[in-house]
Amino acid sequence: MARMSDTVKIMPTQPKPGARRGRLRRPLVAVLAYDGVCTFELGIAIEVFGLPNMGPDWYRVVVCTDRPRRRLAASGGVGLVADAGLDALKGASTVIVPGWQPLDARPRQVLLDALRLAHARGARIASICSGVFVLAAAGLLDGRRAAVHWANADMLARCYPQVRVDAEVLYVDDGEILSSAGRTAGLDLCLHIVRSDFGSEVANQVARRLVIPPHREGGQAQFIRRPLQSEGDPRTPFFDWAQRHLDDDLSISRLAARVHMSRRTFIRRFQGATGVSPGEWVLQARVAHARNLLEATDLPVEQVATAAGFGSADALRHQFRGRLRISPVRYRASFRT
Repeated sequence: MARMSDTVKIMPTQPKPGARRGRLRRPLVAVLAYDGVCTFELGIAIEVFGLPNMGPDWYRVVVCTDRPRRRLAASGGVGLVADAGLDALKGASTVIVPGWQPLDARPRQVLLDALRLAHARGARIASICSGVFVLAAAGLLDGRRAAVHWANADMLARCYPQVRVDAEVLYVDDGEILSSAGRTAGLDLCLHIVRSDFGSEVANQVARRLVIPPHREGGQAQFIRRPLQSEGDPRTPFFDWAQRHLDDDLSISRLAARVHMSRRTFIRRFQGATGVSPGEWVLQARVAHARNLLEATDLPVEQVATAAGFGSADALRHQFRGRLRISPVRYRASFRT
């Protein structure tokens, strides 16, 4: 384990100009490093694309920086020294941009220009987690859909309104520009790149060697908990009652009668107070309850569906697929405590 004062020396592989990816023998993957780079994400790219004993056509990896042969302060107090400069991007068929911080800091112009030139030459550019902010700063995501960690989605949309932010998926492949969500989603993206270049059999082999799933179902929604109401809300007794009766009739008429309102008035006031319709709130509460039961109990899926108020396992599966992009069975396998 590296200590605060440790410095890791990264020796470059000299790039060789060649044809575009897919036609290269030993295609070059350039991994960017800079002050604040996420050590874990940098390691992901080096580990996947630099995996040894993968045959004569496997990738070559070079770690490059806009400040070669100078100590870079990576996350966790780790120091990095990369000997290759941004000229290494000229021979790269793929450029990996790991996490960037602080998020609102603008990368150096020389780095942004190098990324634009690499893209113009036909290189594939892929970001991991907050590396998407570097791509956005370079203008490479203008008008494009991009994945981002759900916690950074609002900031990315605010700083770069021209980017179509998607905080639900694990990664986005938009042709020559790719992006992943959270840090471990970078593994999903790197495996996707391997699968695109070498096929599923090789990607599965890499996954087995790294002891990770070759493909994860679902998106980020399965990892996010959304509060149903604010603490201290004067309507809390009503919400508490509704959550205790999720397996009962929670039609709008019954909910409105509970608070002595007309149906029309109830819908208007409920949506104004919560930002969602009564029906949507009930569905969110039922999905949240089903998630808790799947995580904490051994109840069969059919009983979970009944207890959460869905009535049938098919209805539960439909909601999980639509909202979490994963089946109840796979959700339980991933999150069972």
